[in-house]
Amino acid sequence: MAETDYYKILGVNKTASQDDIKKAYRKLAMKYHPDHAKGDKSAEEKFKKISEAYAVLSDKEKREQYDTFGSAGFQQRYSQEDIFKGFDFESVLNELFGGSGRFGRSGSGMRFSFGGKSPFEDYQRQQHAQPKGSDLIYEIALTLEEVATGTQKTVSFQHQGRSEKITVKIPKGMISGKKLRIAGKGEPSPYGGPAGDLYIKSKVLPSPVYDVKGHDLYINQDIRLSEAILGSNISVPTLSGKELKLKIPAGTKHKTKMRLSGHGLPQMDGKGQGDLYVRIRVNTPNRLTKQQKSLVEQLAETGL
Repeated sequence: MAETDYYKILGVNKTASQDDIKKAYRKLAMKYHPDHAKGDKSAEEKFKKISEAYAVLSDKEKREQYDTFGSAGFQQRYSQEDIFKGFDFESVLNELFGGSGRFGRSGSGMRFSFGGKSPFEDYQRQQHAQPKGSDLIYEIALTLEEVATGTQKTVSFQHQGRSEKITVKIPKGMISGKKLRIAGKGEPSPYGGPAGDLYIKSKVLPSPVYDVKGHDLYINQDIRLSEAILGSNISVPTLSGKELKLKIPAGTKHKTKMRLSGHGLPQMDGKGQGDLYVRIRVNTPNRLTKQQKSLVEQLAETGL
């Protein structure tokens, strides 16, 4: 399957903002719209390609899927029909260029939109005539380690009256509630339209060590009363198996929260990572030895 680089088609880099993507599409649409590029037989095909790129990169979910799985993986999950589903060209072009009608001069400005039939109008009409089937949601259990490193899972589900298995690549950072979309694996349409989609929804299993809030991790660390008063250095375990050194300042109070930046769970889009928070619990002994009691009494006499 041929690789399709949507960023290259629009002439933007992978970190481009939505405004940058919109500006790039506007410039190319002005150049290649068939009404404007008269005499250029390849203009309509070029216009379709840049419109496809914009339909993907201007949609948060589609762009995330494209960035995560790359061109080949994205095309396996999204058909041409899926890419343009819900994409209203006329509204988009009216927003980008302002006004309606074909290319033409109006005062000192240029106005633009589809003045005739959209290249994708046949598909949009077909979608209205033939509603898609219902979507399915499959909840998959993941350990924190699997969320941190990514994994592969075999999913068994009922599709069109029969049992089906597929292998799903779980990207890093797929925290609870995140979804992957598998196009066409949902319920069939009762009206002859396209099948619905299958959504793989993650549920992170409880950990005996960490609490999870979004991409941040929380861990409890117990220290002695003397360590809280005098200060100390402790080791904190991470998901990667490494031990991090954490300095406990003198006078640290019970339930103090300390942050280890960038040691939480990765973002699903690969941009950044959550933090690891250490909750300090100062152990106060219930019983003291005679020596300990004597020393504490001496401290009390000094006003401590």
